[in-house]
Amino acid sequence: MDRTAQLIARPTEHTVVYDPAAPPGSPHVRAAEVLERNWTGTSTVPSRGLYPHQWSWDSAFIAIGLRHVSPRRAQQELETLLDAQWGDGRVPHIVFNPSVPHDAYFPSPDFWRSSTAGRAAGAPRTVQTSGIVQPPVHALAAWLVHRADPGLSRARGFLAKVYPRLAAWHRYLLHRRDLGGGGLVSVVHPWEQGMDNAPAWDAPLARITPAPARSFRRADLDHGAADDRPTDLDYGRYVRLAADYRDGGYADGADRGAAHRARGEDAHGRGAGGFAVEDPAFNALLIASEHALARIAHELGAQATARHARAERLTSALVDRLWDPDEGMFLCRDLRGGGLIRERGVSGLVPLILPGLPRDVVAAVVRTLRGPHFGVGTATRLVPSYDLLGEAFDPHRYWRGPAWFNTGWLIERGLRLHGRLQDADALREAVLGTALASDFAEYVDPFTGEACGATGFSWTAALTLDLLHHDTTSSTGTKGGDRR
Repeated sequence: MDRTAQLIARPTEHTVVYDPAAPPGSPHVRAAEVLERNWTGTSTVPSRGLYPHQWSWDSAFIAIGLRHVSPRRAQQELETLLDAQWGDGRVPHIVFNPSVPHDAYFPSPDFWRSSTAGRAAGAPRTVQTSGIVQPPVHALAAWLVHRADPGLSRARGFLAKVYPRLAAWHRYLLHRRDLGGGGLVSVVHPWEQGMDNAPAWDAPLARITPAPARSFRRADLDHGAADDRPTDLDYGRYVRLAADYRDGGYADGADRGAAHRARGEDAHGRGAGGFAVEDPAFNALLIASEHALARIAHELGAQATARHARAERLTSALVDRLWDPDEGMFLCRDLRGGGLIRERGVSGLVPLILPGLPRDVVAAVVRTLRGPHFGVGTATRLVPSYDLLGEAFDPHRYWRGPAWFNTGWLIERGLRLHGRLQDADALREAVLGTALASDFAEYVDPFTGEACGATGFSWTAALTLDLLHHDTTSSTGTKGGDRR
């Protein structure tokens, strides 16, 4: 089996993992119970208190775990999210639950004003959403969910339903968000990349004039320690960026330039301190999902060759634009400030999930992962979100040092894909042990495993289920020589 197939395949035989009659304290039952508690009837919230709505990339990771418990519910998770897709193809990063009070989460629907401010971009009228996006893990999730129960998937027409929406989502990113002209997708807000306050954003954000503190109230501090969360200054800049994007009608590319000029700014919004960054993890997840979309197309009897070719071109662009051989990892590129951002974050290790990476790049990334900057297997058991030796490192503050379970899952997958089985097995055991010991925490101290943020966090539980499910005894780490 080639490496692309290993990335997106799994055994055709579906093993039932969660048995309701299993001992109450078993890892499978504990993880499944988290997902049950966070289920709303149509989708799964990341956390009942801190994040009471549906989040885009959370739902993709949640579906990957849910497929082992209920493939039908995993399908519904993705279908519910895609039902809120905008006419221009974007998948919004939040789909708001109308039964949740507006003051339970900020920014709330009345901040984003999607149905009015997003009208020109085709925002839905009957569902309230945000106007920005998150990493495109969705096609990969859809393919894995299909493989969990192909019979049910075909009977419900699952792939036929989601394929055109996923294709439109990729088309939006590739056509509207290639702001650097080099073939890669740019993010226009740190929340889009998902690693909100990563030190890589410090320099681009420094150009942003923060919104006044009195203009918003941070609901996140009602549920988490201030020392674990982004600072008020960071939050003010996030709010300013989001408000400027909203006030420009959520326009991108040439349309965005016209909107800025109408408000007396230049084409890049420099009057508002423009933010546009090419991020390695965001683009790597798009490439992985493009490979998966090719598999979905083939399953539906459509031509898949062009999608695989596009994934290969994007991989080449990723290496050409974001790879730094001296650092032994990928870096972010600031399109407004110019050049690569010299901060080592976990985003620069995530491209390990790609089957088309050159061997020397794979070897260098693995050395960096195990070296002094991330210390996996020596100083740390889980992958820290930021350079252990960096000036901004903080083992408890959100994406400035703590370890997250979704990035651990991605890197474990990449290690196994490239035949680094001993490293993959060690990381898998560390992720599982820490997830269970921390009560499925949102993120943890990378040294001690101490829980930070929310507990009972959905993607932690879901990805625990996925790691519990697969067999690591064969050469590819899967049953029957296939990969999840």
